[in-house]
Amino acid sequence: MTAVVNELKTGRALVDAELFRSIAHFVHLHFKHPQGRAEAITDQALAFVATAATASVGMMPSDDVDDGLHAFILHTAAYANFCQKFAGRFLHHNPEPGAGCRTVEHVTKSVHAIKAAGFLVLDDLWTVNGENTAQCDADCGRPYGQQ
Repeated sequence: MTAVVNELKTGRALVDAELFRSIAHFVHLHFKHPQGRAEAITDQALAFVATAATASVGMMPSDDVDDGLHAFILHTAAYANFCQKFAGRFLHHNPEPGAGCRTVEHVTKSVHAIKAAGFLVLDDLWTVNGENTAQCDADCGRPYGQQ
């Protein structure tokens, strides 16, 4: 029997270390997340944007990942360059108006898309009102046999 190693991509690997540290520091400082959690949030936000560039579903981040997304967008030049590299265009942030628009269904679809794109998903960051959206059946929505 041959062991198969599945290496999942990380959002962190998509940017240089200096930019990653800057975004994570912003998440830590302005959104008051502990440093380690801020780094995890930043990783997931980068994976979210890279996936959104080509996703066939509407993408919606969790509350935690949205903090990282906002921190990244505020690094305007780096965000614009990232969008150009991964999407070939600028990816606009289009928040839903009003409270309560983030749903388990929409965030779960985003998590499935991120996993299908080959990214590591940190389950505890993908919740809506305390409900985990990253846990799923059927091999996380991936077609059977895909790595």
